[in-house]
Amino acid sequence: MSSSTDSSGIAQLRAGRVADEPIVTADAVDGYGPVFNAGVLYHDGCYHLFARAVRNGYRRNRATGPRFLDYVSDIVVFTSVDGHTYEWGYVLAAARDGVYAYEDPRVQWVHSEGQPHLVMTYTRLEDPALGRPWRIGAHLLRYADGRFHLDEHSATLLGPEGVPNKDAVVFNLADGRVAMIHRIHPDAQLAVFDTIEHLWAPDARYWDRYLAALGDHVLLVPGRDATGVGAGAPPVEIAEGLLLLFHERERSGRYTAKVALLDPTTGRVSSHIDEPVLVPELSWELVGDVDHVVFPQGAHVRPDDTVYFTYGAADRCVGAATIALTDVRRHIGRVA
Repeated sequence: MSSSTDSSGIAQLRAGRVADEPIVTADAVDGYGPVFNAGVLYHDGCYHLFARAVRNGYRRNRATGPRFLDYVSDIVVFTSVDGHTYEWGYVLAAARDGVYAYEDPRVQWVHSEGQPHLVMTYTRLEDPALGRPWRIGAHLLRYADGRFHLDEHSATLLGPEGVPNKDAVVFNLADGRVAMIHRIHPDAQLAVFDTIEHLWAPDARYWDRYLAALGDHVLLVPGRDATGVGAGAPPVEIAEGLLLLFHERERSGRYTAKVALLDPTTGRVSSHIDEPVLVPELSWELVGDVDHVVFPQGAHVRPDDTVYFTYGAADRCVGAATIALTDVRRHIGRVA
């Protein structure tokens, strides 16, 4: 666990990296370059890392428009028994049939009407030439023979049609309802549904009413020196509530990782810490396809009372870090 002090001399909450090197590097898989922005799920005795992998052949755009051209990405899976050393597994979702790119997967268990569901949310892009906004895509997953599989018939788009929307995580509230944190720029919002079926297929009036009162649904706003904020990892349950790791984009372009505590009954923020818990510091976090980025996406509470989390680094590779819950409780209590 690393720490530092602010100008008042109070120790700041900081995560400690599990290693000084990425847990998964760019070019780790044949046919792909960058491998980054990975969610994580501990299941069946090991860590499963769900990463965004960009196919070889992309190039930087020298004209106006997107940063890169031919920037097609799939979702790939690695596994690890210790959370440090990951082995290549398989391609879970390949861009095809109208999906130009699968980006930034998060995987989470959600219970609804007495049944567990394994939900993967991601950012879904169509062909950029069509000019359509990115949307939140979702699939149900099943696990068999040591690997995860897509339930192809479950594919859906979440959120209002025609509105750029991303960074979605899904979780249960204390009463069993299903909540979704998502990002309609520049804020992060909270949407609540009766069941997972309601999340998958709300009537059109749900999103019409929601957008008409969008300000009422804001969960997090960018800080004074930031231009955007969004969910990182699906919230994890601790004794004090739901711990949310999220990202913030500063005016300088730097991405940092921050934490907030959510009320398990309402899903609203009960307290948060102004200072980031992780900032780009190592060479592979500072320099890449997008410089100065740490982007949290997966979290798991370990038996040793730490939270292990994975993050994308400079849009090239994947890192991992831990936070001691004793430190979290001390700092959350100070700002609650």
